[in-house]
Amino acid sequence: MKYQVSICALLLLALSSAPAQVASHAPTAVAKPVSSTAAPQVSGRPVARVNGVVLTDKDLLQEEYAIFPYARQHGGNIPPEMAPGIRNGALQMIIFEELAYQETLRRKLTIPPAQLSKAEAEFRKQFGSADEYRQFVKQEYQGNEQLLREKIKRSLLIEQFLKTEVNSKSVVSAAELRAYYDKNPAQFQYPESFAIQTISVIPPDNATPAQLKEARKRADEAYKQAKATKTAEEFGLLAEKISEDDYRVKLGDHKWVERSKMPPEMLGPALKMQSGQMSELIQVGQYYVIFRMNRHVPAGESTFEEVKVQLRKQLEQSKTNQVRAALGKKLRQGAKVETL
Repeated sequence: MKYQVSICALLLLALSSAPAQVASHAPTAVAKPVSSTAAPQVSGRPVARVNGVVLTDKDLLQEEYAIFPYARQHGGNIPPEMAPGIRNGALQMIIFEELAYQETLRRKLTIPPAQLSKAEAEFRKQFGSADEYRQFVKQEYQGNEQLLREKIKRSLLIEQFLKTEVNSKSVVSAAELRAYYDKNPAQFQYPESFAIQTISVIPPDNATPAQLKEARKRADEAYKQAKATKTAEEFGLLAEKISEDDYRVKLGDHKWVERSKMPPEMLGPALKMQSGQMSELIQVGQYYVIFRMNRHVPAGESTFEEVKVQLRKQLEQSKTNQVRAALGKKLRQGAKVETL
């Protein structure tokens, strides 16, 4: 069984605290195996050189999987339309990590032995047995556990560096959070909206009179069945079974529909309905629609208390990206970086 170990995976495995946000992707918790023979093959071919240090296609592939972990569920393959973008992002990431690591060496940063031992123990937990772990070390590190230990140590040093240079500088204070909310009221306003589920009957394009008559017959039957439902769940299950629009796979649920986007034929009844009520059979063009009103919310503005948690995440992510980009630019100054 072959395991791919990414820097990001090691970072997360090695630390009990929250991982540094060093890229647009979230670090994967476990370096999962890719068993398919269809998975991309690596040969150790150089893809970049950073101040003389060679980075290989193996490093690149591991980072691609960190960015797009779903590839592991598909034989290690990344969708062709996404591959160029992911590859470029992964290449920039491994270059950034190497520059960061070299900076930790320049600053003579160290990792306490106890922290390193804990990281090693956490890393081993992903393996089902001691034999599986040994097989991994044999395949990936020529049986040399010291090489793996150095890899984990490298990850911890990068993590330590990024906590200081990125995370600590990306914190958004309570005052900054409140100031942003107060200065951007339009961002927290929401329009009048309706939470609805639908069951639709749709005649074919250019339907003949006979086909239209048949569609009306199906619609009448659908309405009869819909009237018998008592809950949103029952209505949704019926929509999944008989509705002919794309929302049937979502139990007919449209989530929130803004007033401006409601067809006039549906808006009139919607304004008069209470939560839990169902409409009559409505014709919208040649379509027949029955909808359930789950909730009607007038236009308003989200309070600071309602949005502050999510807003903090968004602002800190934005700040993290800016700080990280500035750090990457700084690290490249005077460095010799070549892509091969």
